[in-house]
Amino acid sequence: MKHANRLSVYRSLAAGVLAFVALGATAPGVATARPSTTAGQATRSVPLRVATYNIHAGAGEDNVFDLDRTADAVRALHADVIGLQEVDVHWDARSNFTDEAHELAARLHMRVFFAPIYDLPPAPEHTERRQYGVAILSRHPIVRAENHEITRLSTQDPNPVPAPAPGFAEVTLRVRGTAVHVYSTHLDYRADPTVRRTQVDDMLGILAEDSGPKILVGDFNAEPGAPELAKLWGPLADAAPQGGKTYPAITPVKRIDVVSVSPEVTVTGTHEEETAASDHRPVVADLLLRRRGI
Repeated sequence: MKHANRLSVYRSLAAGVLAFVALGATAPGVATARPSTTAGQATRSVPLRVATYNIHAGAGEDNVFDLDRTADAVRALHADVIGLQEVDVHWDARSNFTDEAHELAARLHMRVFFAPIYDLPPAPEHTERRQYGVAILSRHPIVRAENHEITRLSTQDPNPVPAPAPGFAEVTLRVRGTAVHVYSTHLDYRADPTVRRTQVDDMLGILAEDSGPKILVGDFNAEPGAPELAKLWGPLADAAPQGGKTYPAITPVKRIDVVSVSPEVTVTGTHEEETAASDHRPVVADLLLRRRGI
């Protein structure tokens, strides 16, 4: 597995995927994808609705933990695939030590792959390991999943230095016979863009080893026009260059939650959902995939 944290991969696969719980360069403001306009094109394309949502560990903008509210907000997206960020799995009291990844999958009748960034020993009087990271929910079969390492500055170390760490999720989905790679990421939040710039290089290296349609979603913690994200635009296109702001949820001032796609993917529409179930707004993109077998 390329650049993968093997232990995290197999643990997440065992707990999630195999236990299907309920059943040239382009400017960042110019998406290369265009709607399909002919019947012939439509028959060669596969529709897919994708979303990205930073769920704030199940707490709303009011900082009240309410996973039912989170599930309702995700359900309202009517998405086939959702990349989640800030997902707690038995993390601590802020989320009642809930396994949010598998709880949400169960409530939404979806498959799930959870990719921890942190995997720590159990809290006192608890038996499950404390984990925090990103996840991908899917209505379509997950045929492969990996938890890749990218450069991070740990929030668990009082004196962190940039180092490889897991938490860049990739799944290969089978969508009506077509294979598509979907990635969920959460980039560094600090004002200094240095780590984000390195993370972009790391992600592009991983994406370059895959072929066919690719969809990268996540909380980039920078707007698409930020210099440190510039290398993304060419291999990928911003699905919503004219999209609305996404953070904070109630009166957003930044667009930092992004869906991006490779040239094999056509964008037919995007929107943001107005919800305060998190401190971010989710972004939804309606896509068409060029047919390609597994």
